Amino acid sequence: MRKLRVVALAAALGDCASSSSEIAPAYVSPVAYQSYTCQQLAPEAQSISTRAATLSGAQDSQRSKDGLVTAAAIVVFWPAAFFVGGDKQTAAELSQMKGQMVAIEQASIAKKCAIQFQGKPPAS
Repeated sequence: MRKLRVVALAAALGDCASSSSEIAPAYVSPVAYQSYTCQQLAPEAQSISTRAATLSGAQDSQRSKDGLVTAAAIVVFWPAAFFVGGDKQTAAELSQMKGQMVAIEQASIAKKCAIQFQGKPPAS
């Protein structure tokens, strides 16, 4: 019985949602934004930034929920560990948004637009 609990707990912990800050940007080529003017890059940057912030909040919320379920699984009811699943779709979309932020910033630098994201992810 104890081995079953350990296996269930290990499976649950391995599938917890990642913190939004731990999600690396996906590669997005800055060539996609090469034809944009500075006036076109600005609203695109705002839109991507807003979406990334929304996804970051959702991802961090899911991480908190997964932590609570895992704690319940450890202390009270080990089958609850099977309900820890993270949200891979949110994480993938957040990774894409972070990649677009990097690409927009690179295009901005090339065009001397001075668009920068605060708290931006490190360039990959």
